[in-house]
Parts: sequence; C-alpha cells; structure tokens
Amino acid sequence: MLDSCTRPELIAEITLQPLRRYDVDAAILFSDIVVPLRAVGIDVDIKAGIGPVVETPVRTPGDLERLRVLDPGDVPYVTEAVRTLVTELDERPLIGFAGGPFTLASYLVEGGPSKNHDKTKALMYGDPALWHALLGRLADITISFLRVQVDAGASAIQLFDSWVGAVSPDDYRHAILPHTSRIFAALGSAGVPRIHFGVGTGELLGLMGEAGADVVGIDWRIPLDEAVRRVEPGKALQGNLDPAILLAPWEVIEERTRDVLNRGRTAEGHVFNLGHGVLPETDPDVLARLADLVHAESARALS
Repeated sequence: MLDSCTRPELIAEITLQPLRRYDVDAAILFSDIVVPLRAVGIDVDIKAGIGPVVETPVRTPGDLERLRVLDPGDVPYVTEAVRTLVTELDERPLIGFAGGPFTLASYLVEGGPSKNHDKTKALMYGDPALWHALLGRLADITISFLRVQVDAGASAIQLFDSWVGAVSPDDYRHAILPHTSRIFAALGSAGVPRIHFGVGTGELLGLMGEAGADVVGIDWRIPLDEAVRRVEPGKALQGNLDPAILLAPWEVIEERTRDVLNRGRTAEGHVFNLGHGVLPETDPDVLARLADLVHAESARALS
C-alpha cells in the first residue's frame, strides 16, 4: 500500500481509475494519511487486515525528536503525481488530503488502530504539555504536506480527522481545535476550498466549523438539516449517505439518496457524498447508478 503511495505513476493511475468508471465530479488523490509520517522517518507500515502500525510509538518528550519538519523534497512523488493528474483531469478538480492531528496522534501513541484510543486520551489528559507539543509538530507536518499538494495544482484540500469523534466537545476545544485551526489558517491564502471531516462528530460539528474550513463533512449519524443548525453560517456541508445503504435494494437507495439531497438543500452549499468510505462488498454498478441519480436529481432541482 505505502509503496503504491510513493510511485507517481501508480498514484496517478489509481486516482484516475474511479473517474473512468463513474461520472463523479472530482478526483481524490490516492494516498494515505500516514504518508507524511513515513516521509519524515517514522517507522510506520500498513499491515493487511490491521491498518497503520507504528513500530516504536511516540509517548515521551524524547520521542518528539523523530517528528521533524516535512520538506517538499521528502515527497517528490506527490508533487509529480499531482502535476500529472492536473494535466490529465483538465477542468475536473483534484482534491488533496491529509490526516487530522488527533487521528495521526492516535496512531503514533497507540502504535496502531485503537477502538477506544485509551493511551492517546491518557496522554491528552495526563500530560497536556507533551500533548500540545506532539500536535504542534503534527500540524507543522500536515501544513507542509497540504502545501505541497496545493502548490502542485490541487483544487481543494480535505483534512480527515477520522477518529476525533472519540473526544468530548470540551476536550476538542482545548486540546485539538487550536492545532486544527492553525492548519486551516495556514492554507487560507492558498485560495482553494478547505474541507474538514471526522467520524462520529455530531456533537463536534459547531467546533469543527469554527476551525476554519469552508466545508464541513458530515457522517451518516445525523440528518443534514440538523447539521445545518449545528454548523455556523457561511459553511457548506458534505455528505452524508450511509455507505451500508448501498447494500440494500435499489428502491431503498433511491429513496434515501433523494432524502439526503432534499435535506442538503437547507444548507448554504451541499456536496453529495457518502458518510464514510465505500464498503468493500458494494456492487460497483450500484455506485455508477448512484452518481447518475445524484446528477439527475440535482439537475431537476435547478430546472
């Protein structure tokens, strides 16, 4: 997996494959949130059936020294792949992305995926100084990684703080928001839309909106019209069809998709998307029908 993320020709090919099969409106750069960590020397690998695994976790002040600043020369394959893709895509946008500070910290502290993020939250609660130093370094790495993508031509960027829904609103405000805000502020002058997404973040949506993104991603746990009430004005929403619905009969998919689109029209802007990733057992033909349905319904609403 990570080898594929460091070969420009593979990055470009895998990024383009969905666009050859589905009539989607944008491409998403093929990469992984741990790519910048590996680029700065962290001993991380993606193991089949497990996910990202860090051989030597980061848990002490001395461990922070392994998290050096990311230089564009550390990820030349990203620059090359993005430039190739921008040429291939022509007018179709390319969305770049990076991992959010809490999610990256969790993998580093836990040493791999975690159900409850116990060690991560223990560090956050028990050693605030080390916690903020860790997230500060991760924010620096993330800013550099996103700038590389924008400088090479990415049309938008998305910050995936996938597991940040594990914390309370109060903890998010004090322990995570300052670092996320700094990431979005650093990209503010780039002139590209900034998207913020996490899973299980219904109670954090207002704070995630405050962090500075232009678009807030919504998972499937709350309706979009409720999300509109929780996110401050001036933000668009992205989401939020439950990926599991795509395993149901087509008439169910059709009904639920129309419901998402109708609720999304209460927002100042809406990007239709799934509430998380496509499940492996999903029929590819259903995805194609879904894209066509969204386009047809959106065109009808505008007519």
